[in-house]
Order: sequence, then C-alpha cells, then structure tokens
Amino acid sequence: MPSKGALLTEERVEKYISLTSEALLKVKIAAPEKSFNRRLAEDFLKMAKAYFVDAKDFADKGDLVNAFACVNYAHGWLDSGARIGLFDVGGDDRLFTLYE
Repeated sequence: MPSKGALLTEERVEKYISLTSEALLKVKIAAPEKSFNRRLAEDFLKMAKAYFVDAKDFADKGDLVNAFACVNYAHGWLDSGARIGLFDVGGDDRLFTLYE
C-alpha cells in the first residue's frame, strides 16, 4: 500500500497545475526569429500548452491520474526547452530544471 505522502489528491494535482501555469507565464523564446531553433522552441511551447490544457480538462473531470500525467508532460517540455537553451527563464531554478 502506498504511503500517505504518495497519494494522488486534488490538492497535489492543483499544486502542479499552478506551478506549470506559473512556468508557462515565465517562459520566453530565446532563439532568434529566423532560426531552426526558433521553430523547435515554438513546437516545444505548443506541446507544453497542449498538455497543460489537457491536464486542466482531466482535473475538471476528476480524472486525477491523467491530469497528473499531462501536467508532468507539460512541465517536462518546458524543462527540456529551458535546459537546452530554447527558452529564457531568467535563471529560475525553482520552476525549471536548469543545467547549472
């Protein structure tokens, strides 16, 4: 049986949705306008936003497992983009997993 701290609750899902919402507001595309990396950054951001919308939809329906999965995918896209330099996140290592 999982420990009490491992339970998936509405509060836990809402906490991660809130963190990812904050991260989405902070992300700025760092790649130059006409570069291939710009297209990559836009695609990473599009994927993050799509998963984020799905997370909120699942949460609204009470499907906590899929909401939690989607919000983690959304944040993973943001973390990946920040870590490889597609996004400028102002050095925020609270919301993002940076390289250094």
